[in-house]
Formats: sequence, structure tokens, C-alpha cells
Amino acid sequence: MSTKGNGVLEHTLGEILDLVKPSNDDWVARFQVIEEFQGVVESLQSLNGATVEPFGSFVSNLFTRWGDLDISIQLANGSFISSSGKKQRQKLLGDLTKAMRQKGGWNKLQLIRNARVPILKVESNIQNISCDISIDNLQGQMKSKLLLWINEIDTRFRDMVLLVKEWAKSRNINNPKSGTFNSYSLCLLVIFHFQTCQPAIFPPLKDIYPGNITDDLQGLRVNAERLVSETCKANIARFRSDSRRAVNQSSLSELFMSFLAKFSNISSWASELGISPYTGQWEHIASNTRWLPQTCALFVEDPFERPENSARAVNKSHLTRISEAFQSTRNRLMSANLNQSSLLSTLVQQQTFHLLPRNQRYNARGYQPTLPHWQSTEHVRSPNTRRDGIHHEQTRTQITHSYSSVRPQMAHRYSNVRPQTGHTYSNVRPQTAHPYSSARPQMTNSYSQVQPQYQSTMYQGNYNNSPTTGYYAPTYSNHGQQSWRPKSGR
Repeated sequence: MSTKGNGVLEHTLGEILDLVKPSNDDWVARFQVIEEFQGVVESLQSLNGATVEPFGSFVSNLFTRWGDLDISIQLANGSFISSSGKKQRQKLLGDLTKAMRQKGGWNKLQLIRNARVPILKVESNIQNISCDISIDNLQGQMKSKLLLWINEIDTRFRDMVLLVKEWAKSRNINNPKSGTFNSYSLCLLVIFHFQTCQPAIFPPLKDIYPGNITDDLQGLRVNAERLVSETCKANIARFRSDSRRAVNQSSLSELFMSFLAKFSNISSWASELGISPYTGQWEHIASNTRWLPQTCALFVEDPFERPENSARAVNKSHLTRISEAFQSTRNRLMSANLNQSSLLSTLVQQQTFHLLPRNQRYNARGYQPTLPHWQSTEHVRSPNTRRDGIHHEQTRTQITHSYSSVRPQMAHRYSNVRPQTGHTYSNVRPQTAHPYSSARPQMTNSYSQVQPQYQSTMYQGNYNNSPTTGYYAPTYSNHGQQSWRPKSGR
């Protein structure tokens, strides 16, 4: 790619990021959904004492403005890690389905009983946010924290994940229901790319956490989470402070192009080679005892739950189409006639294109992306547009928590917690509860207009054996950052 073409791509990728990164309203809407769902859980006797804990891309700060919301209901089990059986999870999700139908405000309820992890899929009336609800999904919560911590190594990681997700949706290869990638496997592909580029940006994940999350989350929750957190913190700090490590100075556009090149021939080697972010290497499937017998079309090992295959939904019949998406995008981006129109038609969905200012849409020469067959018209709406088509002002959303001009506080039942940390805080960090306290804050629309800003997420401090949420409790702020801070006693 020419210097001029590289500059056009770099500029356009920055514009796309500005469009897909969640706004303040998108964060607030998800806080609202969590609180409303907490109210449903509290109304059920069968879920007495349970807590509602978000996880997934929302917690790892890797979600786009129309991303789904993953929620886990952690059952009361004293200070020990709960491990409910599949039948119990199915029954509790059935109870929850009935309660949500009776309460109203939830649409498209679908209970997937026979999934590896039973899930209730719903859509909230608030911004039509889709939610995946599971029971006792502590593994998912810890994976989310690990991805959040990995963000600290290099901020290009979050940008790459958001760009890859948007591109994959535009090419219709980010839909496990149709036999392509789920968002988690795409995230792992980005991690693997950062491990195998020259010089490497990330280490093998075994150098960050050498254990297996699934095996290590046992016994007292506070002890299990402390082990994971302290191990990751020490190893990430060691990697970042290594003065002998060569620093990768590639631009975002260069990383994106090399990502496309790396996986362009994925259909030709998928039957022989697997991707292991744990070791940071390509591995021969036939000689890898962890993966045998291998019956999947593509193997992307889950580094935190080995030997699970995060890409098990990928269908062999779709591998050629996936390869073609990588190849055709790379070829188009290398074209001598690179302009914003061709870039947008290749890299973004229709709903993203419609977020462009009117003059930019005109300059894009009337580009109208083809709507993928799997995407309903509901998904094309701006996330700030209701079903009736009325547009919400992004800085004037009516919400139900109290926010000040500084950072709002959403607590995990601990209203008097103060983080024990050596990090510097800009502004005041109030607290938000999880589960929310009975004295629920009254929300105003005085929400700050500051865009999400990344900051340090792992803290030092004293630990206790809390019987509910364990060692780290999530704190959310209107700057769009989740911080996992040590809890003090109640």
C-alpha cells in the first residue's frame, strides 16, 4: 500500500472508531438494564440472595455502541463459589422467563436450554439492547476481567477489536448462528495477531496466567479471584517493564492490514493448524493431545478454558467464504484507487454508515451498504433511536440513577467502599451497587459529555472474605471505564 493509501486508511479507521465506540448514553442505558433486571431477580423466591453481575465485552471494555449485554446470576452460596448443575440452571432460567414476561419491558425471550451453558436471550425496551443471561457464569466474568487487564499492555488492542468486530459484521462473518465467528473468537484472533506480529506486542497468555481458569475457580471465591488477579497483575507489570523487549511501532492501519493477510488463507490450513493464544503459536492439531479428537472446522483455543474451542460454531462450509472476506478486503485496501467510499463499503455496516454526518455521507458518493440477509431492520436503527423513530439526544437521556458532573457511582452493595490503591484518580469516583442497594439512587440527566477514557484497572489493597461478590467488585463510571477494585468490609 502506498504512503497516501496508508494515510487514507489510517484516517478512515479513526473515523470508524469514533462512530462505533459507545457514547455516554450507551453506557447509561446498560446500567439501566442491569438495574431493571436486578429488580426482576429480587422478585423471585427461587433466586433469593442471588446477585446480578455483568460480564463479557461490556466489562472488558470491548463492546461497540450496539453490543449485547452479558449478565450472570450468581446464586447465594456463602463465601464459596457456586456450581449449579445444568438442570438447576434450566429450571431457574425458566422461572426467570415467566417473571420477565409478567413484569413487561422485555421482548424476544428465548430460552436455549440445551446449550453447553443454558442461556436466556432477551431484548430490553431500553435502546433495544439484547441480553444473554446465564447462571453462575463466574468463568465468563473472570475471562472478561482478564481481557480488561490485557488492555493495559497496549491501547491498540481495544481499537483493533472494535474495528475487527465492525468489519466482520459488515462481511457477515460475525454470527455463530450462521456458522461463522462469535465475537470472543474474533477477540482471540486479535490477541494471537498481536502475539505473532514482529516485534510481538503481546506475550503468550501462559506468561500472564499459566493456569486454567476453569480448574482454578474453586473453593472460597475471594481466594480464587485473588490468585488469578495477583498472578496476572505481576506478570503484566513484568512484561511491560522489560526494557529488553522490542517495541512494535506499527500504526493501526498497518496492524489491520497484516491481520487480514495473516488469516486470508484460513480455509487452506484450518484442518491442520490450530490457533493457540495460550502458547502464542500455531500448533499442529494432529500432534496436540489437548485437542484430539479434533472434529471442528477451525480451532481457536480458549486460553482461559483449555482445551475448549472458542470457534466451534464455525461451519466447514463457511470457511471458504470467511477466507474470501479476508482476501477481498485486503485486496481492496491495497488498491491504488483507495478512497473513503471504497473503504466504508468494505469496513462498516449500514447502521454505522448512517451515523456519519450528512456531508460525509454525500462525500462517500452515495455508498449504500448491502444489508446482510441475517440482519433484521431493527438492528439498522441508531442505538439512540426508539422503535417509534424518535431520536434521543445523546447528552440528554432520561435515566434512573443519580449522576453528578463528576463520575457517577454504581456500587456492588458497598456504599462506603474506598479503593485502596496507589493509582491517581482524576475526579471523584462515586460508587454503584451490584446488587443495587434498596435505597436506589434517583437518576438525573446531568450526565457528563466526556467520552470513555481508558485508565489503569488493577489495584492493590486489602482483601476480605465477603460472602457475596468476592475479591474484586466492579465499579462503573460515566467515562466508560470499568475498574475492578478491592472491596472493604460492609
